[in-house]
Amino acid sequence: MSDATLAIDFGTSTSAAAVLADGKPWRIPVETGADTLPTAVFFPAGGGAMRIGAAAARAQTAGDEGRYMRGLKSVLGTDLMHQTRLIAGRRLSLTDILSQFLATLKERAETATGLRFRRALSGRPVRFHSRDAARNARAEEDLRACYLAAGFEEVRFRLEPEAAALAAHGLGKEGETGIIVDIGGGTSDFSVYASDGGRPRILASHGIRLGGTDFDHAVSLRHIMPHLGHGGELRREFGPGLLPVPPALFVDLARWETIPFLYTPETRREAKAMAAQAVEPQKLGRLVTVLRDELGHDLAFAAERGKIAANGPEGAAQIGLGLVEPGLAAPIDRASLDAALSGFAGKLTEAAEQTLADAGVPADSIRAVILVGGSSLMSLVTDEMRTLFPTAPQHRTEAFTAVVDGLALATA
Repeated sequence: MSDATLAIDFGTSTSAAAVLADGKPWRIPVETGADTLPTAVFFPAGGGAMRIGAAAARAQTAGDEGRYMRGLKSVLGTDLMHQTRLIAGRRLSLTDILSQFLATLKERAETATGLRFRRALSGRPVRFHSRDAARNARAEEDLRACYLAAGFEEVRFRLEPEAAALAAHGLGKEGETGIIVDIGGGTSDFSVYASDGGRPRILASHGIRLGGTDFDHAVSLRHIMPHLGHGGELRREFGPGLLPVPPALFVDLARWETIPFLYTPETRREAKAMAAQAVEPQKLGRLVTVLRDELGHDLAFAAERGKIAANGPEGAAQIGLGLVEPGLAAPIDRASLDAALSGFAGKLTEAAEQTLADAGVPADSIRAVILVGGSSLMSLVTDEMRTLFPTAPQHRTEAFTAVVDGLALATA
């Protein structure tokens, strides 16, 4: 391990790091008592060091003054990466922020191992952006630049589902064909593999930009945003008739990575102007409160908790919105969750079928479905894969660490 490569799974929602020790992956405790950390940052309003991971989440949930940011991997390959903004008194770009996050991760890994890591092997989705080759290439270069700015001298990339196939090898039988279904926070990736000589042989990989943050977005738009005026109507300033409330602000408020950019004087003025003309002013008044008190991430966490609860054994929950208005809550159950996510089912099936076509493998030859990633726990995913591969058993790996384990194995 004297010249080890650091394996890093830099995820939309969760990140992890590992090294190869005695031929086996060893996950580095990058949080106190944990080998994963939320991919989140927090900038205290009064200045001071940027907080990452659990410390960032604690600051947000405690209501500390400052700027919380999550889901920033989704911005790779876009113009937003290089635009600077005033954040807690400092003018920063998202490139600066992601580089600081990776630098802190590197420092924690070095402290825990006593090693200095010059090289990194990073996971990456098959596609950062579903159908834009130029933007996909730009996203990888953006990520590479962040690693180099974080202090690494060399960085290589490996597709996340292919790394997961290395970690999951042994769940199936020798000689059989299987599929990795890796549903992460921002992307869904698939790899068809054949078990061959003790290691998986990748036949094809495919991916789309769809993941758990999209599920959260859909849940929020359907269950939470109507309580803030989404879908309502405005009175015309002059003349008779009504106009629909513009949806753009709600769409951004329901998406993790765009929430921080809504806390501007212009957006707050827009919300107040709509509330003044609203047919249901109480609802738009709640929107004014959310923007004034910067409660967007609290709503996003509430949507995520509601999604998980409705997907669980109870199948029903209340999404608490008491921070916005005392006693306010939005009911969610399995039926309303399924309705919110219904548009994603076909996309997952199409992506899996495209992977099969690229591999030249019929669906009925798949003998194992390996589920990877936190969002693979959704019944939407398991139901679609069971329909497509009705006779193939579904195997669950370590949902949040299979990719980093495979990356560590790939450093051998």
